[in-house]
Amino acid sequence: MRFRRLVQANLFRKKARLLLTLGSFAVALFLFAFLAVVREAFTRGGTLASASRLVTINRVSIIQPLPLSYRDKIAALQGVEAVTHYNWFGGVYQDPKNFFPQFVIDPENQRKVVPELVVPDGQWNTFLKDQQGAIAGARTAERFGWKVGDRVSIKSPPYLGSQAWQFNIDGIYHGQKRTDDESQFWLQWKYFEQNVPPSFKDMTGWYTVKLNSPDDAQRVAKAIDAEFANSPYETKTDTESQFAASWVNQMGNIKFLILSIGSVVFFTLLLVTGNTMAISVRERTGELAILKAIGFKNGTVLLLVLAEALVIALAGAVLGLGLATLAIPVLGAALNGLLPNLILSNSMMAVGVGFALATGVLSGLLPGIGAMRLRVVNALRRI
Repeated sequence: MRFRRLVQANLFRKKARLLLTLGSFAVALFLFAFLAVVREAFTRGGTLASASRLVTINRVSIIQPLPLSYRDKIAALQGVEAVTHYNWFGGVYQDPKNFFPQFVIDPENQRKVVPELVVPDGQWNTFLKDQQGAIAGARTAERFGWKVGDRVSIKSPPYLGSQAWQFNIDGIYHGQKRTDDESQFWLQWKYFEQNVPPSFKDMTGWYTVKLNSPDDAQRVAKAIDAEFANSPYETKTDTESQFAASWVNQMGNIKFLILSIGSVVFFTLLLVTGNTMAISVRERTGELAILKAIGFKNGTVLLLVLAEALVIALAGAVLGLGLATLAIPVLGAALNGLLPNLILSNSMMAVGVGFALATGVLSGLLPGIGAMRLRVVNALRRI
């Protein structure tokens, strides 16, 4: 850059002010990254949802069970490729703060319906033969140091008697994408059925239905709900993405909350940086007049001021996002599995840098235009 040294000299004229402005950008970008990964963690279910899967729950609430006998009736509907069912287990491993999702699965159809979560064939075959077998997600296994062959004890929730259930880790599943959920813990349906009170037998929490074609989603969803209409256990069937979205919405409008906080942060940052640039330009009125007097054009003066603002914005963004890259994995570990894996993606970082540069341009634009319109005679008269 032709005027690099001039821009550099102006930036370091007030080192304390430069550090404070950089710190403002860094804190804002750090907060942006944190809000972005939390929002993405809450909405990832809808993003990862398959267009060819439906979820059927009790029309009253997901905590109300459905008869196990529904499985065969759903499987017989036209357009259905496979059906599996789940129950939430909700046990405690060593300490209640060691939360991770535990599901009672239907081993017969699990891999047909959810093929993206991969278990090696040998481990899966061992699991099928072991009534006390369990499959752990790679993230949960790493968290607790589990390996295949370990035996773990999980205390069941009070409604199941608060008993210690013993499990053999027969396998560890991995997702095929970085964003796949590797925190689940799967246990055998038969083991669950044999140890729960009679009122829980032959009942399941929800069904997941794999379709022959995504084009059949609406038709099959209506057919399932029509099949069980006016029964003691009416159903509500949605696509997997709709189900994930409704689950997130139960926690409130997280998207609006995060966008509101982010907007306030960046508006404040814009005011702070704009004020800093305005003071900086005002302090250099005489110097700017001299530059114009020796031949600097109005556009060049404007670009010099914008370049200062952009350098501050870019340096602050790099610093803030760098800190976020280091801190977010630590934060995710500290949450003890309460949220899915927190991932700061390249696209989030690109958006953050874009926001920072846009803020830099806006904050430097008004002071730059003022410097551009400065009349040499009037400015020199003030010296």
